[in-house]
Amino acid sequence: MLVDNAVEGDSRVQKAARSAADAGWDVTLLGCARAEEEKTWRLGDAEVRVLPMGGHAPAAGLRGRLVSRGGLPLRAARLARRPVEHAQVAFWRATQGDRAWRKLEPGLWGYERLFGPVIDALQPDLIHAHDFRMLGVAARAKERSTKPVKLVWDAHEWLPGAKPRRDNVRWLPAHLAYVNEYVGKADAVVTVSDTLAELLQRDHGLAELPTVLLNAPVAATETTTQEDLRERCGVDADTPLLVYSGALAVQRGLDTVVDALPRLPGVHLALVVGDLTAPYLLQLLARADRLGVADRVHAVPYVPHRQLVPFLSGADLGLIPLHHWPNHEIALITKFFEYSHARLPIVVSDVKTMARTVRETGQGEVFRAKDVADLVRAVNAVLADPGRYRAAYDGPDSPLTDWTWEAQARHLDALYRELLANEPAETR
Repeated sequence: MLVDNAVEGDSRVQKAARSAADAGWDVTLLGCARAEEEKTWRLGDAEVRVLPMGGHAPAAGLRGRLVSRGGLPLRAARLARRPVEHAQVAFWRATQGDRAWRKLEPGLWGYERLFGPVIDALQPDLIHAHDFRMLGVAARAKERSTKPVKLVWDAHEWLPGAKPRRDNVRWLPAHLAYVNEYVGKADAVVTVSDTLAELLQRDHGLAELPTVLLNAPVAATETTTQEDLRERCGVDADTPLLVYSGALAVQRGLDTVVDALPRLPGVHLALVVGDLTAPYLLQLLARADRLGVADRVHAVPYVPHRQLVPFLSGADLGLIPLHHWPNHEIALITKFFEYSHARLPIVVSDVKTMARTVRETGQGEVFRAKDVADLVRAVNAVLADPGRYRAAYDGPDSPLTDWTWEAQARHLDALYRELLANEPAETR
């Protein structure tokens, strides 16, 4: 398995590796990080190797001075370069087609140089490439191999609807070209939702609809931890507690939640996040301070994903306040399932797929994205009668049975076995 991150914060990748190893596959999960030395550990019977990419090199010259200074000079410089970037995109797409990424985003070769020799030495029978950057790395490793190799591409998001990871107009066209060049090398595609499966089949002319593996949590949680969300926040059992768990970014709508707190007297907010020093988190805390609610906002660090569900269960409801963005409309995201297994009522913005699901199950309330007053209404409705919403998780019609990683892992194991059905038994 390949992923373009340090593994530790990626629950889908960790679950996929561990469950495949539990099913009897010999699994090596390769990640990468800005570090000087390789880091290794085990996830159950799966081996994890995080390859070193070296430290961050400071930008030199005028660019370095602009980046370090930030503010208006940096914004002005970025605006000034836009016409040049548009011209670059148009020229290289016209002359190179899907190979244009080599000129628009040559940094992608860095993943090839890092991962390629390690993959070749491992001589895998199957490569599971997580997300878009690993697709080309895996496809080229498959082409180099002296024996048959199957390639599974795991599309975590719809790339045309992704928010660019860098502030330049080359980023998205480059990565779209990169995927287009290599998607035909995949023997199977898996993804996170039915809607995204249909989009991928349409965009890439796939002969078969991708297999859907929901970002559901592991049902068999680890209970050895003594972590307690309310204890970490310093609140008692009678204090209304809202929780948001996951990455922080403007488009995830936490500003709206903080702005709602003055209208929710006595209600506290827990932010379960990976980096307690992240600039956006500090901005949120400063915003809470200006609004006079800083004492009701609590930032707490992640716990291991197998401990997360019982940790979250200490809250009264789970928040998903996303802004409207193409990828937000089509996914049932990881925290949706984590909140569900924690038996939390969910308050979600009116992003299409999750809003529809919440309305169908009755497990929460939907509010208009960015609308503080409507968020206050939704939170008050849940806090007034939480049992009404928790009831959606009970009885024979409970969705939780299918919303487990164990159920998803069976689909993944079946796919692997189908792809390698004609290979020698010792490859499994």
